[in-house]
Amino acid sequence: MLLNTTVYSSVIEVRPDDIDLFQHVHSSKYMDFVLAARYDQMHRCYKMSFEEFMKHGMGFVIIETKMHFKRALKMGDKMEINTHIVSLQKNNVLVNFEIINQQTKKVSCDGYFNYSLIDLKTGKALIIPEWIIERFSL
Repeated sequence: MLLNTTVYSSVIEVRPDDIDLFQHVHSSKYMDFVLAARYDQMHRCYKMSFEEFMKHGMGFVIIETKMHFKRALKMGDKMEINTHIVSLQKNNVLVNFEIINQQTKKVSCDGYFNYSLIDLKTGKALIIPEWIIERFSL
């Protein structure tokens, strides 16, 4: 199911522990930035915190990601992380993202994450319930 959803934004500042020996943000940190933004947005924008999923015995895990690195972020840069849900499948949610340097207004990284809803006890994929689909359809 394709969705026409709202783009949500979070702002994060590059910290010293994000910097690698080449004096820019290490590529692995971009995944952390997107996950931190989704954590914020799930609670603030979708009114559905990850803790709520855990109370229901459910969680989302990444099954696929693609990242295009375009411009380096450096110490002290502030980034705007925009995400939006592109599609919902039986048990998967495809989320596009952009990380934009707030000072230059240029994209540093973009791509997508494909998440699967799982049962926390068994680790097996679950069909996404209607109440979650409704909240994701904002």
